[in-house]
Amino acid sequence: MRPPRHGLARVISKLGIASRTQAAAWIQAGRVGVGGHVVRDPERPTAAGERITVDGVAVEARERVHLMLNKPRGLVTTAADERGRETVYSLLDGAGLPWLAPVGRLDKASEGLLLFTNDSVWAAAITAPETHLDKTYHVQIDRLPDEALLAALQAGVDDRGERLALKSVRELRRGGRNAWLEVVLDEGRNRHIRRVLSAFDIGVMRLVRVGIGALALGDLAKGHWRRLAPDEVRSLGGGAPAASRS
Repeated sequence: MRPPRHGLARVISKLGIASRTQAAAWIQAGRVGVGGHVVRDPERPTAAGERITVDGVAVEARERVHLMLNKPRGLVTTAADERGRETVYSLLDGAGLPWLAPVGRLDKASEGLLLFTNDSVWAAAITAPETHLDKTYHVQIDRLPDEALLAALQAGVDDRGERLALKSVRELRRGGRNAWLEVVLDEGRNRHIRRVLSAFDIGVMRLVRVGIGALALGDLAKGHWRRLAPDEVRSLGGGAPAASRS
């Protein structure tokens, strides 16, 4: 049986050395060869066993890395920012890690659990809409909610043509003028929680992601990261850890 063939940019991405977008840019710049010939079409059908080079150097599959980071507020979730803002990658500098991509995002003002990997199959399993993987957030709001408001928040809103609902919401604790809520989503639209709360004129003081599926942020210090254990990798992406796949 002939090995399956995919677009060249996708094959490079699946080797764990670059994102598909970055690989496509390399290809279009004439930096990539297949079987000794320069290829400039990112969609050129390619089998994983073909000899691929970047700048004349043969590329091989990288060790699959899966890690979690406790993102502080104020950093953007991107490799480079056109406005010169500090990015989450500043927290990984000097660690000797291969190329990694974030699995999902947290906006600049949000904090907490953020995953990184060079395992595109694992990342796709986590982010696929049909997975409905629970994501848990602790949100400090600028008012004291009652049961009616909590029920209305969970029911959700229609905003700019999108239906935004919360899987669950409950009060964790309250002070004199504000409260902390626990919010669970099983889908994630852009600024999902903030948009629901804004529809009820509720201001967000802090928003911290504390869990993805069975994986909890725990006591990981802000700005620090750690690799995931094999059982944690399996719990999120299903199957065996990518490092053991053929």
